[in-house]
Formats: sequence, C-alpha cells, structure tokens
Amino acid sequence: MTKKTLGLVLIVLGIVLLGISLAADQLGVGTAVGVMGWKQWTGTVVGALLFLAGIWLNRQATPPN
Repeated sequence: MTKKTLGLVLIVLGIVLLGISLAADQLGVGTAVGVMGWKQWTGTVVGALLFLAGIWLNRQATPPN
C-alpha cells in the first residue's frame, strides 16, 4: 500500500469516526442528549488525529512542483 493510498484511507476513517462521535447522541448511541462523554471525546480526538495523519501522509506522497 502506497503512502497516498494509506493517507486516503486514514482521511476517510478519520472523517467517519469524527462524524459518528460528534453525532452519537442524534444516532441514539450516546448516553445523554447534549452531553459529550469520555467515549465521544476519545472518538472525536482519535478521528481528528487520523484525519490529520492522513492529510500529512497524502502530502508526503505528492512530489512538490
């Protein structure tokens, strides 16, 4: 798997995890509506880190002009 492909996979996984974590209450998987618990915070932070790592890998794989 190339750096570019891995970067794209991490970007997609990060966006999905970030979206699910932030919308957990509306999806019915959160504990209390309007309150972010530790699991939601962890999912949000991990999703954002995956997204940023994917962008970084994707930019590393692209040669500068």
